[in-house]
Amino acid sequence: MKNLTILFVLVLSMISIVSMAQKKPNKHKIIFQFTNAADTLQQKAIINQLTNLTTHWPKSKYEVVIHSMGLPFVMSGKSKQIQAIKALRAKGVRFLVCENTLKGQKVTKEQLISEVEYVPVGIAEIVEKQEQGWTYIKGGF
Repeated sequence: MKNLTILFVLVLSMISIVSMAQKKPNKHKIIFQFTNAADTLQQKAIINQLTNLTTHWPKSKYEVVIHSMGLPFVMSGKSKQIQAIKALRAKGVRFLVCENTLKGQKVTKEQLISEVEYVPVGIAEIVEKQEQGWTYIKGGF
């Protein structure tokens, strides 16, 4: 009888573990750093990376921090990927622009596409997300 009780407990434990594993969503949190938008091949590369990932893991969280030389990627008159950015934004991808970069390059928010959001310090945003368990990717390469 004792062996039967132990077996019963083990079976229930296994069922519980399998059930919990099946209910756990595959939800990654990925933060991209993008700093090289002068190169339109890099713009296309990060769009491809984001498109592939959002297709593979549609329930995951994605953010792209844009700073330094990455600013043209989200500028109305310079980006070659505006429609793709809009499509990714519709899937929940957040595009975050560093306000320090805006100041340093004397670019106004009006020069950027409306799909972007702003953070005070781009690199600080990346560090904070990593501290919260987000996976870091250098985008576009």
